Amino acid sequence: MITLILLIGALVLFISIGLNNISTRLGIPALLAFLLLGAIFGVTDVIPFQMDDFRFAHNFCTCALIFIMFYGGFGTRWSAVRHIATEAGLLASVGVVITAAVTSLLCYFILGWGLIESLILGAIVSSTDAASVFSILRTKKLGLKNNTSPMLQVESGSNDPMAYMLTIGMLSIADGSASGGKLALMLLMQIGIGTACGLVIAKIASLTLQKVTIKGSGYISLFILALAVASYSIPDILGGNGYLSVYLVGMIVGNQDFKDKKTIVNFFDGINELMQVLTFFLIGLLVEPSKMPNDIIPAILIFLFLLLLARPAAVFSVLAPFRKYSFKQMAFVSFVGLRGASAIVFAIMCINGDEPIQQDLFNIVFCLVVISIAFQGSMIPWVAKKLDMIDKHSNVLKSFNDYTEDHLHFSWVEITPESNMCGKQVHEINFPKNVLIALILRGKEQIIARGDTVLQPGDKAIIVTKAFEGSDAIFLEKTIKPTSRRIGKKIKEVPGSGIIILIRRGDKNIIPNGNTVLYEGDHLVLLR
Repeated sequence: MITLILLIGALVLFISIGLNNISTRLGIPALLAFLLLGAIFGVTDVIPFQMDDFRFAHNFCTCALIFIMFYGGFGTRWSAVRHIATEAGLLASVGVVITAAVTSLLCYFILGWGLIESLILGAIVSSTDAASVFSILRTKKLGLKNNTSPMLQVESGSNDPMAYMLTIGMLSIADGSASGGKLALMLLMQIGIGTACGLVIAKIASLTLQKVTIKGSGYISLFILALAVASYSIPDILGGNGYLSVYLVGMIVGNQDFKDKKTIVNFFDGINELMQVLTFFLIGLLVEPSKMPNDIIPAILIFLFLLLLARPAAVFSVLAPFRKYSFKQMAFVSFVGLRGASAIVFAIMCINGDEPIQQDLFNIVFCLVVISIAFQGSMIPWVAKKLDMIDKHSNVLKSFNDYTEDHLHFSWVEITPESNMCGKQVHEINFPKNVLIALILRGKEQIIARGDTVLQPGDKAIIVTKAFEGSDAIFLEKTIKPTSRRIGKKIKEVPGSGIIILIRRGDKNIIPNGNTVLYEGDHLVLLR
């Protein structure tokens, strides 16, 4: 059985990779494809067991959200978002409360739901989905005017903690375990303990990364992985908001400089994608298609409440007082209020509770999320264009920590007596615009290269250039083996799968032409 489950798991991941490529071409958010893939697997009985354990799903999704939220903070470049942090923070807190309140009132008065059910539903759908927003901003490379991209990034990455607090608060009221005073105290403890733990843990982690040498990049990845888990667990045990702590720790540590940070970013990028795929797939497995006809109408109505009334009320209430955001910009921010996995996870919390809830919140929220990702997600580029919000000179990736302003490449050359650079001052050497000497190694001495620095025989000049980045060009390296059919032949006589642009033969670097003869041991650099 376990072998079959592992095989199915591998198949799901392979299919998800293919769906991601297809959805990117079609302009459909990939997360929607993962959600529907889970639903298809669930109704076709491909999986050899019945997936209806909502408690397991809640525990798994809680773990997945830890890494998704940690990476949301870790991947955010503070220097690029600090100037809009106040607005984004208000959207992630006050904006969430307004969204929940307006949605609850509409459910109570228009749908005729009970007050408690209306309040719970409003809390569940009050936050926007970071995974969906990040995915669309990055894949579509939407550079937006007036710092809209970083505002959306910070808001969507940090508003789940408030929605989580509202949800558990409403559930506490529903089961009678919390009155108004107890609820206020609980919310204060959630925010206070979560914030305090996040700041303390981040400080300890930052000092550890700076003062302690962790051998091996793999163990640094394990350290950050354990850090994310501890950042959630410690405040949660103490009665604080673990999600708030996780986001703060991710944000603070992610903006520190430490060894092998690029490796960590790549590692967590993979973990984040895996958690998103598994979360949306697992949620899809839990869906009951037989209940969809009864749930689709209220889901559409609630979606319209959010899109046309609740979300705009929150955004305009928060941003209008700043007097620096145009109507079009606020309208666009309102539109980019995607609902996603966190809303469904919060709905699962309601199923696992003991509260008497009449409405089928899980399936309603599932339908709402599908509509939101499918409609809003695919329409975001078009709406941005119609509202004249696209800035062709703005790079959305600048607010993410895995973006580097200039991709630089360092290499070195040895100055020999025969070199045309030997005996010359640095400013006399006619380098191209994007090439310069950064450092000169002269024996054990390190010399900062200045314009009047004279290059001497035996010097090693460290040269810095911009690294080549081409989506259609791939550099390959290959060594000619003793059995190769290329040995002794000219380059033009041997057809190959790439253009040979450099030959390393012993200590020599040879720029080849068609008549260059190849020898055993030649190290080729090919452009394919």
